[in-house]
This record gives sequence, structure tokens and C-alpha cells, in this order.
Amino acid sequence: MTYTFLQQYWWFLVSLLGALLVFLMFVQGANSQISSLGRTEEGKRMVLNSTGRKWELTFTTLVTFGGAFFASFPLFYSTSFGGAYWIWMLILLTFVLQAVSYEFQNKLGNFLGPKTFQWFLVLNGVLGPFLIGCAVATFFNGSNFIIEKASLTDQFAPIISKWANASNGLDAVLDPWNLILGFAVLFLARILGILYVMNNVNDEDIRSRGSVRLVGNTVCFLIFFLAFVIRTLVKEGYAYNPETGEIFMEPYKYLHNLLDMWPLLIIFLVGVVLVLYAIYRTIVSKTYIKGIWPAGIGTVLVVLVLFLITGWNNTAYYPSNADLQSSLTIVNSCSSEFTLRTMAVVSLFIPFVLAYIAYAWYSMDKKKIDSNEMKQGETY
Repeated sequence: MTYTFLQQYWWFLVSLLGALLVFLMFVQGANSQISSLGRTEEGKRMVLNSTGRKWELTFTTLVTFGGAFFASFPLFYSTSFGGAYWIWMLILLTFVLQAVSYEFQNKLGNFLGPKTFQWFLVLNGVLGPFLIGCAVATFFNGSNFIIEKASLTDQFAPIISKWANASNGLDAVLDPWNLILGFAVLFLARILGILYVMNNVNDEDIRSRGSVRLVGNTVCFLIFFLAFVIRTLVKEGYAYNPETGEIFMEPYKYLHNLLDMWPLLIIFLVGVVLVLYAIYRTIVSKTYIKGIWPAGIGTVLVVLVLFLITGWNNTAYYPSNADLQSSLTIVNSCSSEFTLRTMAVVSLFIPFVLAYIAYAWYSMDKKKIDSNEMKQGETY
């Protein structure tokens, strides 16, 4: 395993974690529609019990995503998580609200009342996917930071990176194209949430309401997603010279990446088809409830490709709008070869962890949630 291979390997793993995170945000997507999916109090309880069994997977994946970035590309971690801390703090705050809400909404002594915590879940369901989408969009549109490696020798302020303005990450929500991807991720999460609840909850009213709401969410998602993808493929991208490390602007860079790495283009198209197939079949068929699986696989494939084309093929995955040469690549921001090689050995255990998660998922979902379970005593 060469150093170059290890850099690309770890960018693949980080990208895969990011793709899995987007899929698992069906929890947030469903929570953002608690009232519209569950018309009655019993219906709301069934939706909450459905998502309540999976929210820890989403939270754990988010933390693992950040941890993998820290271990493999520490300069990104210190630059983005340390400089753009406001947007990441807002994301973490919404997920903390989610954890607290599931834990305390039905506990004795809850002076805020269950509905307050349900509103916290809705807040997490809307802001969580939206802000993560805005943060990921900066991989394509850039952020305002400056890298000064010479500062490491300054004994009074050994800070390698700094934010170029006082917003500390909030400027991510001022770029309209970041907002567009944020809305695309939000509506995708809502689509996945509907498909998951329709598969997991055995209730005709919830399933019929979910099928209707798929239409509006799908239209909104396609508008924002297609706008972002088309604009990204035709705009200038951030490339670097592998021999000199110089960052420069290349016309149609991300389109070139898809064409140069044509298997990724095929994977991307397959993923889009799977998502559209799941949505279409769920809408037209009254008996089809397994749309979450093709849609979930399709989501992972599409998001994985979007991450990969920002880092592979000599591309700067975290571009700087304040200083182009400060842009981060998988070469200038990664850990040492020893660290990457050691972690690569540990990563061989990932398939076993995924197998355990799949088994636990199957065990939890063997029996569909229904009204009888709510009468016997719900979990959330």
C-alpha cells in the first residue's frame, strides 16, 4: 500500500461514512413530519417509536464521520471544526436536542411537557439535514479560511489555520448554492423518512398519508437537487497540480472528474435510478412498502460519488475562497503514512461492525409497529 493509495483509501472511507449519514437521516426526515404522518396521537406515537429505535445509529455515524476526518485528515478537522465552529455547533446542538427529547419526553417530572420535546425533534428534523447539506456544499463552493503553516513556529500563537472573517462558519448559509444543497438534503431526508415509516409501521392511515406526501417532497427535492448538480457540473472546479501542489481553477472540473472516472458516473446514475424507482413504485402501488431499501442504497451511491469527485482526481476537496493556495487536498491535509497504514489495518473490522448493525436492525424490525403495541406500552 503506497502513501497515495492510503490517502485515496481513507478519502473513500470518509466519503462512505458521509453517504451512510445522509441515508440514516431518514430519522430526521420522519421526525420533521410527525404531525403530518401521524394524524392522531396514536399515529404520532407510532412514528416516534419507529424513529426512536434508529436515532442512535444516525448520531453515532455523525460522530464517527467527524472522528474519521480527525484521524485521517487532521488539517481539515482543525480548519473546519475549529474555524467554522458555529455551523458545526448548531448541527451538534440539534442532535443533542434529539437525544434529550427521546430520553425525557415521557419521563415523570417532565415539566416542559411531551409536546415541547416533540417540537425539539421537529427542529432537529429540519435543521439537522439542512445545515449538514450547507456544510457539505462548501466542499464544492469553498469557505473563507487561510492556512499559514509557518505559524506553527510562532511560540505565542502556533495556529496553523484561521477563519478570514468573524462569521466562523455562518457564512456557509449566506451562499445561495449552499442553501440549495441544504434544501435538497432536507427534502431527501423527508422522502427517506416517509419510506422508512411506511415500511416499519403497520398502519393504513400512516401509509396512505405518506404516499401522498411523497409527491410534494419529491418535486421539491428534484428542483433543488438538479439545480445544484447541473450548476456544479458546468462551473469551475478547484484542481491542483500533483507535481507542484499549486491550486488552480479548472473549467468543468467536476464534470471532468465524472468522465475521467467513468465508473463513478455509472454508479451515480444507478443511484439516481434506484431513488426514483423507489419513489415512483411507492406512489403508484398501494401494496409496495419496501421503497426505503432501493432508495437507501441509491442515496448512499449518489452521495458517495459526490464526495469522491471532490477529493479524487487531483481535486481540492475543501477550497478556500480567501486564499486559493490554502485550499485543502487529500495530499496536503492527511495524516502521516504510518498513521494511515495503522488505521487501514483497523478498518478491516468495519465489515464485521456493519454485519452486526444489520443483524440488530433486522432483530428490531422483525415485527412491524402497530396500534396493539402502542396499547401494550410504547417505548417513546
